[in-house]
Amino acid sequence: MSKKIAAFIPLKLNNERLPGKNTKAFKGGKPLLTYILSSISECAGIDERYVYCSNDSVKEYLPENVEFLRRSEELDKSSTMIIDVLKSFANEVDAEIYVLAHATAPFIKSETIEKAIKAVASGEYDSAFTVKPVEEFLWIDGKACYDTGKIPRTQDIKGFYAETTGLYVFTKQLISDGRRIGDRPCPIEVDFTEAVDINNPIDFDLAQVVFDRYIKKEDC
Repeated sequence: MSKKIAAFIPLKLNNERLPGKNTKAFKGGKPLLTYILSSISECAGIDERYVYCSNDSVKEYLPENVEFLRRSEELDKSSTMIIDVLKSFANEVDAEIYVLAHATAPFIKSETIEKAIKAVASGEYDSAFTVKPVEEFLWIDGKACYDTGKIPRTQDIKGFYAETTGLYVFTKQLISDGRRIGDRPCPIEVDFTEAVDINNPIDFDLAQVVFDRYIKKEDC
């Protein structure tokens, strides 16, 4: 028996660091949120798709197969924790597997989302999330994470990854436990375009460069 899969994009329009970022358009492109909406709408295996937002003006951007679900304005506060948003959504939409995506990670591909879904749906993993490799000279608690006696090339620094925070797939049980990554996670490595995450004006400017160089032709 197949498991019900619900995807959602939590969204607020009163962003503080970059006001209006979720509907801000790239030069020569479309509003930011439309990119992840397109990827989600094209994904196979998703039963229900939602934008979870307190402001219904966002409806004008939604594809036909993505529904608007109104959330409490209490969840728009800067002090709101992401787990509170996840729990609120799960209380309104019942599913066995949830797909959490963000408008601020516009270049995540539908193939990547499908890969993460398949990992969790298989039962082998209880969660999946996107990561990017980190090839840097890292230090933790005053100690180097590499051999300072034999300085490596940056491309030879292996084993470190950072969550991109753009995509998470997890079971309903994890939300109940206050988590989005479980004890049996599947990291999905993505390249620098899919790892783009926009939170402030500089991030948007850098994303514009990526858009111009790698995305614009596909967007036309």
